[in-house]
This record gives sequence, C-alpha cells and structure tokens, in this order.
Amino acid sequence: MRAYRDGHVRDEDDPVIVEEPLELRDVHGAPVLLTMRTPGADRELLTGWLHAEGLLSAAPDLAPHPDNPNVWVVRTPLPPHAARLHGSTSACGVCGSGSVERLTQHLTPPLWARPPVSPVLLSALPARLRAQQPLFAATGGAHAAGLFTPGGALLAAFEDVGRHNATDKVLGWAYARGRLPLHDTVLVTSSRAGFEIVQKAVRAGVPVVVTVGAPTSLAVDTAQVAGVTLCGFARAGRLNVYTHAQRVASG
Repeated sequence: MRAYRDGHVRDEDDPVIVEEPLELRDVHGAPVLLTMRTPGADRELLTGWLHAEGLLSAAPDLAPHPDNPNVWVVRTPLPPHAARLHGSTSACGVCGSGSVERLTQHLTPPLWARPPVSPVLLSALPARLRAQQPLFAATGGAHAAGLFTPGGALLAAFEDVGRHNATDKVLGWAYARGRLPLHDTVLVTSSRAGFEIVQKAVRAGVPVVVTVGAPTSLAVDTAQVAGVTLCGFARAGRLNVYTHAQRVASG
C-alpha cells in the first residue's frame, strides 16, 4: 500500500479484512444462501441465519463441502420456501422476510425477569465489545456482535465484515448451546439498528438490543410490536431508548 500522510509518501503494509463468498446448499445440491463473509465461525453463522429465517425445527446437520471451504451443505430437511430465499444475503436481511406482523404474530414477547438495567451500564457495553474486536483493531473493517448478561458480563462475541453476519454468528453460537430463547440478555452490535438486526433478535427471544448507530423506522416499529427494548447511539454516558423503556432505569 502507498500511504500519503501530511505531504509525505511511503510504502507500507496495511492489513485488510478478508471477505469471501459463503454458499449454503441443501441435501440435493440446490443453493439456499449465498453471502459474503469473513471466514471463521461459518457453522455458527449458518445456524444463526437458518434460525433467523425460520427454517429450523431442530439442530441443523451442517457439513463443509469436502472440496470447497466456502461451500457448506445442510443435510437437515428444510421447508419448501427455503429455495425462494436464495439470493438473499446478510447485507439485506429484509430479503425473504415478511411484514412486521408476519414476523411477530407467532412469537412470544421476550421475557425480562430482572430489575431495570442501568443506562450507564448499557451505554458502556459497546466499549466492552470493542475490546473483543481484534479484527477491527487490525483492519478497521470489521463489525461485531456480542451477547451480554444484564450485569454486563460478556457471553460471546464474533466479528465479521458484515454486521448481520456477526449477529448470526453470535445467535448461532447460542442456538448450538441450547440457550434460546435468550431471555434476560442484551445483544450489542457495532452497527446501526436496521430491521434485520431487530428481526434476528426477535426470533432469538432477545429482550434488549443496543447499537452504536441510529435506528431505522422499521427497526423501531418492529421492536415496538415485538416487545423489544431498542437502544441506539450508545456511547459512554449516552443512550437513546426508542421502545419499551421500562427495562431501562430512569436514573
């Protein structure tokens, strides 16, 4: 890389984040998903995606293709509509998803059995997540998602070039360990709060979502209908609560 700094030019090494395609095929070889991702935790990513799309009735039987590390096969039978999802990617979580009403009509609102959590603690969680982002520290090109307890303890964190992929990885991690529904947990992402982030949280039973960026109107509407507390612009000492503020202490 050639770097220009304050009138000086020099050649230096600059690590960049890896981005490669990931394809999921069904047992018959038909494509189900094609997305771009950072290699690593592919099983968790695919498990999280399958769950978020409502395609799982049991733990998925996933296996990497013997000749291509960027291709995986799901040997668990999938619903007929799975084939129609091909072409949706983690850059567009709304693809293949129905309306807010369709998303939430068969779901139980997430449970929160704890006292309201401190807004100061919630606003500090992105910094705690940032401490678990070596790829971002090295490249500046990675998003992250982390799952926390109401007391602020980190349960798991994953990075990826795609913010939706990072979320799928952490929720797939939880699914594989039998932790769903994720009542009394907080999902934190290093991104804006788009519909697809809330969608994934709703399906996993997460009651509180915290993001460092702004929410979209559809994300707010979805969180309101689904009973999710949605927080944005989270930084040390700063937090906006857009829905179901009863889970956040007033002082």
